[in-house]
Amino acid sequence: MTVDVLFPYYGDVDLMKSAVLSVLTQTYTDFRLIVIDDGYPDDSIPGWFESLGDERVSYERNETNLGANGNYRKAVGKVTNDLAVMMGADDIMLPNYLQWLVDAAEAHPDADIFQPGVVVINENGAQVHGLTEKIKDVYRPGGSGQRILTGEQLAASLLRGNWLYFPSLGWRASAMKDIGFRTGLDVVQDLALALDVAMRDGSLLFDDVVAFMYRRHSASDSSVRALTGTRFDEERRFFLMMAEEMEALGWKKAPAVARNHLSSRLHAGTLLPKAALKGNWEGVRNLARHVIQ
Repeated sequence: MTVDVLFPYYGDVDLMKSAVLSVLTQTYTDFRLIVIDDGYPDDSIPGWFESLGDERVSYERNETNLGANGNYRKAVGKVTNDLAVMMGADDIMLPNYLQWLVDAAEAHPDADIFQPGVVVINENGAQVHGLTEKIKDVYRPGGSGQRILTGEQLAASLLRGNWLYFPSLGWRASAMKDIGFRTGLDVVQDLALALDVAMRDGSLLFDDVVAFMYRRHSASDSSVRALTGTRFDEERRFFLMMAEEMEALGWKKAPAVARNHLSSRLHAGTLLPKAALKGNWEGVRNLARHVIQ
């Protein structure tokens, strides 16, 4: 079974190379690595990919920058096999990742999304377990081994607190391609895709087996948006939209969770002191508005 590893790229070159090499050193070797460079300004990159000399790797450079959402949607259009991964360009696949994914997909043919155990590292490669990880621990499903969540149960769980690590997810390609990424979303596009799968009565398999290293940067785009409060404007609109769409399905629990979006509001509250200390008063206003709405 060939796995399509989608690799939309824009960012640090050295971290990108480490991510690529982590794919090339998988114990499961039947994959295609599909790199779509969104025009990162480094002319050495095409030559580096050519020097790999690996026919499983394809490299394409966009003539114009599409942005994260546009490049993700372009990457989905490249899928031709039954399983796909939207690899982060600075994350690390542990050597067992693709073998774990193929085994899980074969054992659970009705599952659409596959979440392995994840270790979080910082920009320097050191393992971290900060507040975000502690919160994800709270919202992650209890139990042990492989667990499956479906439909409204899955949606309510993710709306209560998004405990997924998107770049580590394996996808049934039919679900990813049929739905695709919603346009106009820059912060929650990954959560939106998972919820769209749930609203089609799709299923997610979660496993404790650690197979992926997710890199969390202190200066990431989402961190900057969080401190200014702008990311929460998108989150608030999104949660209210989800509530309406899920109510139209006749669901009761998930829409209520979406309208409340408590974890998102609490997240904004934790950032208020930091924004104030930095004198970011616009951020303070935006964050405070989200806390009470």
